[in-house]
Amino acid sequence: MSKVLLVEDEADLASQIKLSLTREHYTVEVVDNGQAALDMLRVYQYDVVVLDWGLPGLNGIEVMKKFREKGGKTPILMLTARSSIDDRAEGLDCGADDYLPKPFHAKELNARLRALIRRASHTTTTVLNIGNLTLDPVARKLERDGIELKLEPKEFNLLEFLMRNPNTVFSAEALIDRVWESDTLVSTDAIRTYIKGIRKKVDSDIISTVHGVGYRLDAK
Repeated sequence: MSKVLLVEDEADLASQIKLSLTREHYTVEVVDNGQAALDMLRVYQYDVVVLDWGLPGLNGIEVMKKFREKGGKTPILMLTARSSIDDRAEGLDCGADDYLPKPFHAKELNARLRALIRRASHTTTTVLNIGNLTLDPVARKLERDGIELKLEPKEFNLLEFLMRNPNTVFSAEALIDRVWESDTLVSTDAIRTYIKGIRKKVDSDIISTVHGVGYRLDAK
């Protein structure tokens, strides 16, 4: 599933959001201040950022401005207790892709994140179709020619990422960065094993090995 950076200084709320998103199979990393968020964004890549406005030190608006000024293009969903039209306009004008006032329901947060991720990957539907494979990230369901296949959770996440980014070569290190939590100890040999397992289960060579470089999901 997609990798999320959650920037929220309210510990209880951050814990609730992380639990909710983890249940939806997102990989979630949490920081509680603006400088830490910029440090993480400088080093790691994320599919979407959930950013609170009222942070200690650098607030959410300042973080967003600095990130966008450096060329950062990751979709940002801003969270804030401010709900006036002027506040929403300021957040969007400063680089937010969407705006969710507190309090909010977990289902709405999840739906907005899915929409941002679809938009960023230039897809118009949640379901991904490549060749004879159909992958539904919400239902966590993979089919080949209409027959459901069973993958391990990390195999599913890895295949979903590759299907969202077809015909692009990723090194094993890049796949670790995009699919696993940043502090997880995963070896390049483990990636090779996951790729091998996916190929066997989907009975297809849709994932190519680009020798000396990495892996690519081929879509015609």
